[in-house]
Amino acid sequence: MNWNRSLDLLQVHCQGEIGKVIMAGAPEIPGATMLDKMNHINTVDDSLRRFVTFEPRANVAMSVNLLVEPTRADADAGFIVLQADRAHPMSGSNCICVVTALLESGRMPMSEPETVVRLDTPAGLIVARATCRDGRCLSVSLDNVPSFAEALDSEVETPKWGRIKVDVAFGGVYYALVDFDQLGLDIAPANARLLAEAGIELKSLLPGQISVAHPVLTGVNEIAYVMFRGREADGAIRTCTTLQPGRVDRSPCGTGSSANLATLYARGEVSVGDRRMSRSIIGGEFLAEAIGETEVGGRRAVLPRITGRAYVYGREPLRMSDDDPFAAGFALSDTWGPQVVGLLG
Repeated sequence: MNWNRSLDLLQVHCQGEIGKVIMAGAPEIPGATMLDKMNHINTVDDSLRRFVTFEPRANVAMSVNLLVEPTRADADAGFIVLQADRAHPMSGSNCICVVTALLESGRMPMSEPETVVRLDTPAGLIVARATCRDGRCLSVSLDNVPSFAEALDSEVETPKWGRIKVDVAFGGVYYALVDFDQLGLDIAPANARLLAEAGIELKSLLPGQISVAHPVLTGVNEIAYVMFRGREADGAIRTCTTLQPGRVDRSPCGTGSSANLATLYARGEVSVGDRRMSRSIIGGEFLAEAIGETEVGGRRAVLPRITGRAYVYGREPLRMSDDDPFAAGFALSDTWGPQVVGLLG
């Protein structure tokens, strides 16, 4: 068997959310910046994304991270998040997976007790600090990009739930943040399918009622995810981010936690130095900290730090063949949900 054309992936998960990392074999992506490269994938050639994120090589509950050489001198590596709907500029859980993969594979040298990794992403430079011992990453703290609230308590008309209030915030991508009690659903594993379908339905209603455009990042002009949230008795924020075509994030969601931190900051509920725990639908936890403040395009912004842990659990080679009848991948509604219709168009 000819394996000259193959991809080498590390299998990694962060608090249960799979974020595989392409370590070798990927084609060169054109673009002078990481944002250019992401936009090339989304608007010119998305064949690699489809190959690694759809069946028969993938499943609905996962992402794949494309490692690329950095385009800026102050970065050690670059990566782009590939998901079923498109390439995205940033993801906290995937970033933690990438840092863990780089260090535990030996791709980058590991220093104990701490290794600093600077990552070039389409959203900007991410500085990660990995706590390391005995060749393992015990935790990774990400200094995320400036996060800001775009709108608070925006009203959205829905056929199913009536008029609901939505916060819109940027935490590396744009989020619509919705208090789950407005839908009459608890964030619990038994409600995962109902939450996924509700999130995708809400996302489909947003373009006609709310518009976004990042003041600096060209092409970042859509609400990527709907995140349901609620406060726990111990002060933690219970999170449930919903993703295309209809699933929920298994992790507490790093960029979503950053976006939520931005809404708390905008309301005066969080100040620099404050911390909030984010807890996922299955109980995984990220620590979100406000480590500074800045401004983005005239908007007050908070500088978030997200801390969590990822685990390398295997290695996976993917053979690329010209006669593969499913090189573009496929998805079926039996496992991907009814929203899969149109995703492959």
